[in-house]
Amino acid sequence: MNFKEKDVIISIRGAQSFDGMDDDVIELVTSGTLSRNDSGYHLSYQETELTGLGGTTTTFHVEPNNKVTLIRLGEVNSQMVFEEQKKHISAYETPYGAMTVGVAAHRVFTDLSEIGGTLEIDYALEIDHAIAGENCFRIQVRTADHLPATQQNLKS
Repeated sequence: MNFKEKDVIISIRGAQSFDGMDDDVIELVTSGTLSRNDSGYHLSYQETELTGLGGTTTTFHVEPNNKVTLIRLGEVNSQMVFEEQKKHISAYETPYGAMTVGVAAHRVFTDLSEIGGTLEIDYALEIDHAIAGENCFRIQVRTADHLPATQQNLKS
């Protein structure tokens, strides 16, 4: 059931919606690692200045029951738990101070295997108990040996 850590290409599309405002969308393609142990899959990558989280490692721990824990360590430290129809509260620490963050997942979908897959989460975000908008992210993961031929050529 376990497999060695594999290098992967991660495509992330995140969107934040606030009442009366246009969606704020970010798209990012980066390299990372995917591994599996008895408790689930681990997907990790280094954040960049583009995301505003440079100096931070982000890891998604994906459990078999569609429970996903997002852990950030570095310049930003946080742990957010996503489970459908449940709300989780955690601390979010930045170089500028800490705040309380609540996440209430509406939808959590995971379909990962040792060759990659998909992770999708739609959730409401609260910061210090005030609603901060609706968020969703879609992550596509592919190992280098399962990329389309045109993308494999780019890695060479």
